[in-house]
Amino acid sequence: MLFRKCFFLSLYSLAIVSALSAQDNTTTTNTRPTAEAVAITTGPTIDGEVINDGIWQDIVPFGDLTQTQPNYGLAATEKTEIRIAYTSDTFYVSVVCYDAEPQNLVVSDALRDANLDNTDAFIFILDTYKDGQNGFIFGTNSLGVEYDAQVDNEGQGNFNVNRQQGGTIGGFNLNWDASWEVQTQVADFGWSAEFAIPLRTIRFQSGKDWGINFRRNIRKSNEIVYWAAMPIGFNLNRLSLAGTLTGLKLRSPGNLKIIPYALGRLDTDQTLADPTTEFTADVGGDIKYSITPSLTLDLTYNTDFAQVEVDDQQVNLDRFNLFFPEKRPFFLENAGLFSVGSPGEVDLFFSRRIGIGDSGNVVPIIGGARLSGKLNRTNVGLLSMFTDDVQEAGIEKNNFTVARVNHEFKGRTALGAVLVSRTGLQSDDDYNRTYAIDGKLGLGRKARMSGFYARTNDPNDTINAHAFKFQTDYVWNNWEMRAGYTEVGQGFNPEVGFLFRSAFRKPEGLILYHYRPKNENSKILELRPHVSYRGFWNFDGFNETSFLHIDNHWEFKSGLEIHTGMNVTTEGVLDAFEISDGVVVQPGTYDHTEGQLIFFTNQSNPISINIRSVAGGSFGGKRYLNSGTLRLRSGDKFNAAFTYQYNKFDLPGGDFTANIFGSKLSYSFTPQMYLQGLIQNNTVDKLWAVNLRFGWLQRANTGLFIVYNHNLQDGDPLNNSFIIKYSRMFDLVK
Repeated sequence: MLFRKCFFLSLYSLAIVSALSAQDNTTTTNTRPTAEAVAITTGPTIDGEVINDGIWQDIVPFGDLTQTQPNYGLAATEKTEIRIAYTSDTFYVSVVCYDAEPQNLVVSDALRDANLDNTDAFIFILDTYKDGQNGFIFGTNSLGVEYDAQVDNEGQGNFNVNRQQGGTIGGFNLNWDASWEVQTQVADFGWSAEFAIPLRTIRFQSGKDWGINFRRNIRKSNEIVYWAAMPIGFNLNRLSLAGTLTGLKLRSPGNLKIIPYALGRLDTDQTLADPTTEFTADVGGDIKYSITPSLTLDLTYNTDFAQVEVDDQQVNLDRFNLFFPEKRPFFLENAGLFSVGSPGEVDLFFSRRIGIGDSGNVVPIIGGARLSGKLNRTNVGLLSMFTDDVQEAGIEKNNFTVARVNHEFKGRTALGAVLVSRTGLQSDDDYNRTYAIDGKLGLGRKARMSGFYARTNDPNDTINAHAFKFQTDYVWNNWEMRAGYTEVGQGFNPEVGFLFRSAFRKPEGLILYHYRPKNENSKILELRPHVSYRGFWNFDGFNETSFLHIDNHWEFKSGLEIHTGMNVTTEGVLDAFEISDGVVVQPGTYDHTEGQLIFFTNQSNPISINIRSVAGGSFGGKRYLNSGTLRLRSGDKFNAAFTYQYNKFDLPGGDFTANIFGSKLSYSFTPQMYLQGLIQNNTVDKLWAVNLRFGWLQRANTGLFIVYNHNLQDGDPLNNSFIIKYSRMFDLVK
């Protein structure tokens, strides 16, 4: 029944679009706006007060913003005033967001980097190299939340990656945390904000204009508005369509920061016959030095990540590798520079290979260095890390090195190369190397071609130790069309990378259309009918997986969204495998269809839900994949999300269920002080895992962290740990 409903709804939505002429939205994007930054000798007091501040009032504001939703191309319904200034060492932005109903401003989580999509917010991006590719994002809401991120390659990444892998895909790095300040004020006029960004916090080239764009969310009317207008389907990351900031006469600031930490921890292993509690203390830290305003050297010693949130539980319902995303701050900074391949599927460099063993155990990182930045239009990166041995796990000392160069030409075009190496320090024949070239060719604003070619080398005598991908895409006039081909040879073995599966040939494609009703009274904001396909063949021509997806997304102006789709699948099994205890899938080719339904309500409401249901055939039987998330919010202090995944399989080899429960709770005392809890249960491993974290943040995500971890398996305690860590940033150059 679910399959039939989703099938007919998908066909119906495709028929709607086929009867409509394409909407050309290029008229609002032909002219890029320009703004001027004003040099001042003394910076304003950062307190959120803009209207009565004499420094700001002497600067002429700008702020004609244009809607991308709900009414594309129309002016914003509320006035916005933006001003930009700078001193010899700080870049300032102020904004006055006028709002007729300031008592109804929507806020959510008060934590740093909290999602601003469903709140009243103001966000801007700085293209400090004016290359149309890379940028720094800063944003806030009426509470004064600090939101920052890095963008590379205009935020564009892979497509058609298995969503169950749970990875972060694309050139957007939310985990970049800089040292800057923002303050806000709410009053009868609406709300205002002041940003103070030290020039040593960002990298730039002196004597050049910057690219810049601004976005404001006006939640009561579900508006998203931009200063440099964006076509439908684009967002702030599209730097090639940003405006220009002139008037900058900046000098090169010095930058030398030392970030030491001290840590104490108590660990108890309950699996021992006579459990004891062990206390350990440790110290370490990082040094950050700007060799030039655009080239930074980072040094780390005795690197520790005790404050990082633990991984989300996953269940492997197939026979391929699970992807767990990187969460450690040191490796996430400038991560896009070192990323080559097809993220989440063929990663030539996967930083989780450093300091984390194959079984998830921690491998001590002795230290290392990273040099990253830009020389004119050339991105350069060098990373070298040393890890210690873990005798009980059979892990020896290793050096991991990544060397990356990427030159950007005009017109969204680039050419690069990378070397990724692991070298065992206790044996001459213990090594693995990956070599690759990659590039992209921009075809105007609308299309591009991209790809990579890589080879691996190690002491083993292997054949076909190669991998490559070619992809082309067109994104414009409401259309998104992509096609690609990936090949991974039988001998390709990137030990410091990630392979979703090995030895395959894979064609893939996507066609998607954004339809916006022209009737302003329509309750529908957008329809997104689309068709995608991906298939995996081995080198003998055997089809291991095919996935044809036909879907439509129904997005309503109220914030309600429904996805209705169908999947036509093929799974080819060459060797029998155990999908669950005692349940074996036999060799054969299994052709099936399934229906898919996704439903979620307006996430800016205090209570919202997200439901995903898939029902159909699997490995000669049936499967039912259902998941639901309930989100609760109480003001700006308390947020909670409860997720339950129910997976039921009725197969010829037997029946089984695999379920995961997860709850994420957070309470923000202030935007700098929070308490978070992550409680998870995995029925396959009969595992309960508890992670509690208290944070008192200072600059750039340093401060005091208290962490408690507790694990139970089948009702018996495994281990627990209690950790106190304090880190602080010292600026040695003013």
